[in-house]
Amino acid sequence: MNKLRNVAIIAHVDHGKTTLVDEMLKQSGVFRENQAVQDRVMDSNDLERERGITILAKNTAVTYKDVKINIVDTPGHADFGGEVERILKMVNGVILLVDAAEGAMPQTRFVLQRALELGHRVIVVVNKVDRPDARIHEVIDEVLELLMDLDATDEQLDSPMLFCSGRNGTASYSPEVPGTDLKPLFETILEYIPEPEMDDQAPLQMLVSSVDYNDYVGRIAIGRVERGTIRQNQEIVVCNYHGDRENKKAKAVSLYEFDGLARVPVTEATAGNIIALSGIGDITIGDTICSPEEVEPLPFVKISAPTMEMTFSVNDSPFAGREGKYVTTRNIRDRLMRETMKDVSLRVTEVPNSDSFNVAGRGEMHLSILIETMRRENYEFQVSPPRVLNQTIDGVLCEPVERVVCDVPENAVGAVIEKLSSRKGDFLEMTPMGSRTKLQFLVPSRGLFGYRNEFLTDTRGEGIMSSTFEKYEPYKGELSRRNTGSLIAFETGEAVAYGLWNAQERGTLFIGPGVQVYAGMIVGVSPKSEDMSVNVCKKKQLTNMRAAGSDEALRLVPPRQMSLEQCLEFLADDELLEVTPQNLRMRKSILDHAQRMKALKGSKS
Repeated sequence: MNKLRNVAIIAHVDHGKTTLVDEMLKQSGVFRENQAVQDRVMDSNDLERERGITILAKNTAVTYKDVKINIVDTPGHADFGGEVERILKMVNGVILLVDAAEGAMPQTRFVLQRALELGHRVIVVVNKVDRPDARIHEVIDEVLELLMDLDATDEQLDSPMLFCSGRNGTASYSPEVPGTDLKPLFETILEYIPEPEMDDQAPLQMLVSSVDYNDYVGRIAIGRVERGTIRQNQEIVVCNYHGDRENKKAKAVSLYEFDGLARVPVTEATAGNIIALSGIGDITIGDTICSPEEVEPLPFVKISAPTMEMTFSVNDSPFAGREGKYVTTRNIRDRLMRETMKDVSLRVTEVPNSDSFNVAGRGEMHLSILIETMRRENYEFQVSPPRVLNQTIDGVLCEPVERVVCDVPENAVGAVIEKLSSRKGDFLEMTPMGSRTKLQFLVPSRGLFGYRNEFLTDTRGEGIMSSTFEKYEPYKGELSRRNTGSLIAFETGEAVAYGLWNAQERGTLFIGPGVQVYAGMIVGVSPKSEDMSVNVCKKKQLTNMRAAGSDEALRLVPPRQMSLEQCLEFLADDELLEVTPQNLRMRKSILDHAQRMKALKGSKS
């Protein structure tokens, strides 16, 4: 069985995992010589290609020297850590990628800790060694410190280290000797990553680590055969380690193995292989597929609990139902429940006596990707501002705290430290890196709401900020969500140039002329801390009087375009975001001006 290796590629976001997999596929002969191949071929999802990040873990396989290497490309963003945690159960070793300039970042620490806990062997790859600002020797020290910090075993501390340029498809054993191809990486995988332990004759046992969905065959379970052999049309039993559901008999209708980017139908698969299996209607992640003779569920890795929650509800604005196809409570419930089947770190609970659902996830990015995906599928709904999920530990109210790493120019260090300190952040350390500085903080999750835009302004767009959940700490006291107010449309109608010209003196507008608005919709931001109503539909009253210069062209400032993430960060506690396939509209939860004033006075008294 030394003809098989299972390995996952783990790293912080943007350190080059998917690009390296591209080159591994090319150099192992998966593509024809004249085949046109797009960059980041594993990022098959439209959102992944647009944002340049991996959202879903993907399986592929290459053959090198007659050895099949199953490779899992994992997400690097902290919000999709649930994908990484469960994928690690399928493999016997990991390739840890570290950027030669940025070094070990928060997600590097998180995914490496999970791999070490499972006892996996680690191959350290310092990637992007051809960067002009590469600091290879410092990064090697950082990785060794990180391994010691995470209590790695002696064997894990002696992990082999390679130096790669994923974009050029080269690897070498020494930073001083440039590589010519990826052979050193393939050789190290064969030598250092152990083949899967296997017992062909034992009763079948397979843990489902991932679930895919296909309109033709329904759910497809993906996982590694732990022991025994699975055959097509074999009778099987589906069970669960935590006893969440009763054991259920089923049949393995179709089996597939991975080969390059394709799934190849097979009639049987032996222990150690990563396979896809269709024919079981309601199978979910964490289930075990067993032989009927011996039903023995496998333990499933405990996925970290969500730290952030939003309320999804039926759109009740004056423009409801105009643009979306799926607008009812039933539509939204079905879609959210379908998402929980393949995303183990998402929790959905129904709010009693309302058309709302509390959706909890790992962070703003995690939830915004779900919102954007639903938009593109023609769903229409509204969401509340994100809020953190506090826990009571030993009778003390605790809140989630994140480890934040900022890579900023020297002249922005003061502004970043000041802003994060005012948001209850604890400053940990500062590391100079040439003309730039690396800062580390522990900041409450709620303190990061709305900060990303300020951070980009303070660093003139040159800063890089990333964060990952660290731990729960005692609640750190009140923290205002934002210190600006909203400009609110006073009446329903169409925004006109004259009304916008008068309103732009009050603050920065989000809309231009010709946009349909309704009373209570947010059309801009006011620098003052209180909200202000503006009439953007106001037309100029025509008279028969003429005066020199009175009819000159009105100069409008271009409106600020708000992305989905920026809208979610902007929302105050009494505001909602209306999401439709064509528009994002921020609004007050109480649209009527008089009722809103009454509610405001009532809350102050």
